Amino acid sequence: MEQKNDKKVIQSWAFFDWANSSYNLVITSTIFPAYYTIITTTAAHGDQVTFFGLKFTNTALSNYALSLAYLMMVILLPILSATADYRGNKKIFMKIFTYIGGIACMGLFFFKLDTLELGIICFIIAAMGYIGGVLFNNSYLPEIATKDQQDRVSAQGYAYGYIGSVLLQLICFIFVLKPELFGITDGSLPARMSFLLVGIWWIGFAQISFNRLPAGSPNYTAINKNVVHSGFGELAKVWRQLKSMKVMKRFLIAFFFYSMGVQTVMLAAAGFGEKTLHLGTSKLIAVILIIQLVAILGAIWMSKLAKKIGNVSVLILVVGIWVMTCIAAYFITNEYEFYGLAAVVGLIMGGIQSLSRSTYSKFIPEHTPDTASFFSFYDVTEKLAVVIGLFSFAYIEEQTGNMRNSVLALASFFVLGLIFLLLLRKVAPKMVKG
Repeated sequence: MEQKNDKKVIQSWAFFDWANSSYNLVITSTIFPAYYTIITTTAAHGDQVTFFGLKFTNTALSNYALSLAYLMMVILLPILSATADYRGNKKIFMKIFTYIGGIACMGLFFFKLDTLELGIICFIIAAMGYIGGVLFNNSYLPEIATKDQQDRVSAQGYAYGYIGSVLLQLICFIFVLKPELFGITDGSLPARMSFLLVGIWWIGFAQISFNRLPAGSPNYTAINKNVVHSGFGELAKVWRQLKSMKVMKRFLIAFFFYSMGVQTVMLAAAGFGEKTLHLGTSKLIAVILIIQLVAILGAIWMSKLAKKIGNVSVLILVVGIWVMTCIAAYFITNEYEFYGLAAVVGLIMGGIQSLSRSTYSKFIPEHTPDTASFFSFYDVTEKLAVVIGLFSFAYIEEQTGNMRNSVLALASFFVLGLIFLLLLRKVAPKMVKG
């Protein structure tokens, strides 16, 4: 393993966020949700679609699909991360998930209403590719940066991600708004070309990370082959360790609850804007771009604020803002209120993700060889939260016929996360004071 805090290694690590955040912005946040909602809303059937013979509300179906993708990864990741720790080859798994996710995005180029099943399947596979890549990239953080640098490095990764994704989004924006410049007459082609570009961008820029990052932890000779547990055994091992790690355990409980809200807002915001306020693709893309640009400042600002008042105090402040944001979202009635709310979401979105990742990294004991297993536990916690959050959001919408009720329900998740963060203050004084 190379020396920690190497600028070139850290930069190549951050470029993985640059590469895969294009998926997160275009596919989960802007063009795909808008395109999907528009083509699946018809005069004959309204917002109802048929998927393999079963009828769903269109936005509920996409949220169920994402929930399924996260659930499958909850099952797969423990096994894969344990294998990566055992063999010390986590970069191979990063490559596999990157290629799977990128190719699935390219497959969305063929997605139209009459190929709904294909589109949803590619949507699920792309999500799985993204989730897997993020896990193994996250697990590099304690290996490439010392604890005093992890907040800054984590924020750098998110900043790279936001910048890279915005650049690609702007390119896609030109296709969507000015298709006549390219002689495009098929109304669906600009969006489908965007999906194709995401796959190319994702796989292409990931090569920077693949060429510079080390293969993984040098654990192969450190673990006896006869006593290597299964992936779930590794999770159980981490869980047993958590029993004596009161701070990390309490943090993970808080993280679990507020992640239900954060991740669901990120994944469902575009559908809410399109379906509830009828913003249209161009306005929706503009709003999400605002969020991304403000999020860069949010991630950097929270990293600096954490040095002054402590990670936990900043997280408490941010989760409190999330509670108020969800309540405000329930009452918004026009696009300008949505723009204002989007600016607030952007400020707190990047920061809470970056700070959560680095805070958890700091809680991992020094000289721990199996960091992938610890980050697998972190990712499983987050992904389970996403499964519950997305499923709840979709189910409440289907039962009540109103997305606003789903948004209001998210506030309760944030409240629970806030309660456990306040309890964490008692057992993590250093993380509170900075």
